[in-house]
Amino acid sequence: MFIDSHCHLDRIDLAREGCSLETLLHQAHEQCVEQMLCVSIDLEQYQTMQQAISAYPQVWASAGVHPLHVDTHPFDEAKLRAAAAYPNVVALGETGLDYYYSQDHLDAQHESFAGHLRLAGELGLPVIVHTRDAREDTLKLIAEHGNLETSGVLHCFTESLDMAQAAVEMNYRISFSGIITFRNASELREVVKAIPLQHLLIETDSPYLAPVPYRGKQNQPAYVGKVAECIAELKGIGVEEVAEVTRQNFYDLFTKAQPR
Repeated sequence: MFIDSHCHLDRIDLAREGCSLETLLHQAHEQCVEQMLCVSIDLEQYQTMQQAISAYPQVWASAGVHPLHVDTHPFDEAKLRAAAAYPNVVALGETGLDYYYSQDHLDAQHESFAGHLRLAGELGLPVIVHTRDAREDTLKLIAEHGNLETSGVLHCFTESLDMAQAAVEMNYRISFSGIITFRNASELREVVKAIPLQHLLIETDSPYLAPVPYRGKQNQPAYVGKVAECIAELKGIGVEEVAEVTRQNFYDLFTKAQPR
């Protein structure tokens, strides 16, 4: 059974899919996706996200503000603390740094990321980290403000092997998405080969980045098995082993999540 460790169920265009969320989750179950983590990117639509997923025990949640949203949603510890109090919340984030899409509001990005890291340590929750072209600062802020015991995950990883190894040394997991199936992702596939399976998670980042052979379609948790298949091929092991180990990695990291 697979676990999709990072998706945005509230961002999937269900009308485009021609189905309900319940049907979408049933499709995931048919593809052996046991559970998933629905990740927050802002607190403005957080209640809407919670209302959408609250009826489904196979869906866990996070609470956080994406670095590209900090210009309009600056760090607010009280609001984040309240959002994290929901019983289905198992992580803070997605937070982090993004210098690829925005060189503006860097101070706000740093403040928000550091605030998420400190509060996560206090609450005993791992952190879901988005990082693009900000390798040095991301690792520096984790070292300065993070709790390396509860740690976190660098999600949808697209950076260097050196960064992945440095994160692993700080007890962080590395999560790979459908990007590793893309034709132009040969360097990233080398990172997959180099990082031991015991440090990896798999994700879809739905509705974005649908893996081959679904490129061009809206992504969904049912497709996470394609990521596992790619990792299995790269490491020369069975997909069942990838599913089993990444599943256990998920529970080891997100300790408030429980098998259903």
